[in-house]
Amino acid sequence: MASTFHTPALLKETLEALQIKKDGIYVDATFGGGGHATEILKNLNNGKLIVFDQDPTALKNKPDAEKDKLIKIHSNFRFMQRFLTYINIIKVDGIVADLGVSSYQFDTPERGFSTRFNYQLDLRMNPQSPFDAREIINSWSKEKLSDIFFGYADLTNANAIATKLIEERKHRKIETTFQLMEVLQPLTHVNFENKFFARVFQALRIAVNDELNSLKEFLNQTATILNTGGRLAVLTYHSLEDRIVKNFMRSGNAEGKINKDDFGNPQVSFKSVYKKPIQPSAQEIKNNQRARSAKLRVGEKLEKTFKV
Repeated sequence: MASTFHTPALLKETLEALQIKKDGIYVDATFGGGGHATEILKNLNNGKLIVFDQDPTALKNKPDAEKDKLIKIHSNFRFMQRFLTYINIIKVDGIVADLGVSSYQFDTPERGFSTRFNYQLDLRMNPQSPFDAREIINSWSKEKLSDIFFGYADLTNANAIATKLIEERKHRKIETTFQLMEVLQPLTHVNFENKFFARVFQALRIAVNDELNSLKEFLNQTATILNTGGRLAVLTYHSLEDRIVKNFMRSGNAEGKINKDDFGNPQVSFKSVYKKPIQPSAQEIKNNQRARSAKLRVGEKLEKTFKV
């Protein structure tokens, strides 16, 4: 199964940023194909790695050889602290989260993530979730549809998209990827068709999986969980999630608001390890096209939360 998952973007840079200790405790919050986990485990002796993934298919993936060091948890990373507490882990030395959709999910037709296959509109990261893209397309109001296509994909014709969907579903349900693309085809522009549909599917995916709220909840737990000097490494792939991570690294709050103590002193939990996000080299992009939009941001947990 491992070959059906992608090689993580910026893998070498991410591992270097984590500064892995042989006896440390680490969290891979988005296990996926196990790329990060495999390399982290290679650097552990008496350490421990806890991995999370909401897709049960991913958790069947390798690595299997390091079971004494590895704990797999089937859960969205928004519940990270709850599960760590349950297994009596209070503090960890590093956390990595790769926010990209896995190649396995893109390349599996029945998951409905790709415009290349005609299959049911699904887009669930967790296939056991009862809520999928068909429900959004066929039951949400025009206002809610317009909001997600503009807010989650920056589509300037979001209102027209919503109107088109409302009109179409008066006659039939919109059930498949190709059916959705057929309905929206008149709204595309020459030379922008692929990007247009990629953004439409991005908006639906974010809404189905509540991705941005999940990310915020995950980030807001990290300061409590990380030891002083521990590293948080997050790989983002579009501007919405990158903005959230950037604001969090600067303010210690996923909303980007710096908290203050009773005396008005700013409180921050992290310092950014790099002034700018790390991005893939031209060679890496050549080898892995899906890495082209990746950005790696790294924060280090501060001993004190006061910023002078």
